[in-house]
Parts: sequence; C-alpha cells; structure tokens
Amino acid sequence: MKTIKPFLVAIVFVVLLFACNTSNYPAATTALEGGREFIDACLKGDFKKAAFYMIDDSVNNKDLLKIKRDYDFKPADDKHNYAGASIIINSDETINDSTHIINYANSYDKMARKVKVIKRNEKWLVDFKYTFDGNL
Repeated sequence: MKTIKPFLVAIVFVVLLFACNTSNYPAATTALEGGREFIDACLKGDFKKAAFYMIDDSVNNKDLLKIKRDYDFKPADDKHNYAGASIIINSDETINDSTHIINYANSYDKMARKVKVIKRNEKWLVDFKYTFDGNL
C-alpha cells in the first residue's frame, strides 16, 4: 500500500498541473505546428506547454510524467544542450485528413523518434502514447 500512495500522489499532481491549461499558447492549426510545439516544449523542459499540445488522457499524462521525471534527473549540461537543440523533421506522413505521423530527431542526440498528431476540435494535438506503443 505504501508504494501505491506516492504513485497516486504523482498522478494527482500531474492531472492538476496539466488541468491548468488556461494558458496563452496558441492552438496549433497544422499537424506540423502541433508536433513541433510539443517536441520543442519537451526539449526545453516546459512540460506544462507540452501538455497543452497533447491529447489529455490518462495514458498520455502518465507517459509525459515519465519523460518529465527522466528530464529532471538529467545533468544541467544535457538540459542545456536539449534546450538549444534544433528539431529535424525527417518526414511528415499523412495517414488521413486528421492524423499525421511525424518522424523527427533533434540536433543534440540525433535519435529518430515519432509522434502521432491528431486533429480534434480544429486543434492539432499529439497522441503521445503512440511514441511508446506505435499503434495507430
């Protein structure tokens, strides 16, 4: 029971943090813009902004919390290098009129990654869980 309590506290914290999405961020009007804003926010460690450009569901929030925790433990030098990295778009694959898969890397670690961006209510949002499970 003791191991469950910190996990629940962390989940509640993330939900509250990301529920406060009353921000001044402009809605993404293209898939590429939504993906780029999300990726850039993650590189800079701005996870509140990343959450704004992400579909708000429990799996996505849990995955973003994991990335935030990993980021928090990185050395300051790595954080600085990620924050200054450029986004390299390898491809933007249109699946249909409301779904894109963006294959990208950053100029710091150069690892290829993918995000799925979905149009919902006239906004383009990242479905972050796709990055980990790859299912459309």
